[in-house]
Amino acid sequence: MNRERVLRGGVLVWLTAVWILLWGNISVANILGGLAVGVLIMVLLPLPRVPVEGRIHLWSIVKLVGLCIVYAAQSSAQVAWLAVRPGPPPVTGVLRARLAIKSDLVLTLCIDVLNLIPGTMVLEVDQVKRMVYVHVLDVSTDRAVDQFYRTVRQLERLFIASFERDEEWKPSPWHVDNPVFDPSAPGHIDRKDLP
Repeated sequence: MNRERVLRGGVLVWLTAVWILLWGNISVANILGGLAVGVLIMVLLPLPRVPVEGRIHLWSIVKLVGLCIVYAAQSSAQVAWLAVRPGPPPVTGVLRARLAIKSDLVLTLCIDVLNLIPGTMVLEVDQVKRMVYVHVLDVSTDRAVDQFYRTVRQLERLFIASFERDEEWKPSPWHVDNPVFDPSAPGHIDRKDLP
């Protein structure tokens, strides 16, 4: 059984599970109805192929999820304090960060996590240069700006460790080479140089 069939089977199981959850009970009719609706969705409304180039590393994903929970809690407390503290509102700004993530899928996941952290919102993504422009709630001190960049670098390292280790990277047929990862291109990012 090849990988694409496994993925399609997984999507069908997922769509069937969603159908059953929407109806609220498990019955033969709901399972068959979910399978029928799932097949119809997959045939009539197919999703575009998403290239998956690396392997998944569960321990790194566990660390990534844990770090996301910690960052969300810390940021929520900071946002709450900024809302109730006496004094003027915080200085906000847009900061730019370049990411050494190769896959568009993993880049999207990283951006989603950045958006989930309270006090940050990704405004723009330069897909070719792998640059993200993020609105940050508090840039009033160098310490706050450094904390933002530390957060981005740590998330980047964990996403690479979870999904894109260099020794396992195999570009899919749909992957478009990015000049940022060409060692001879200007602006090349060497992952070994990541802090």
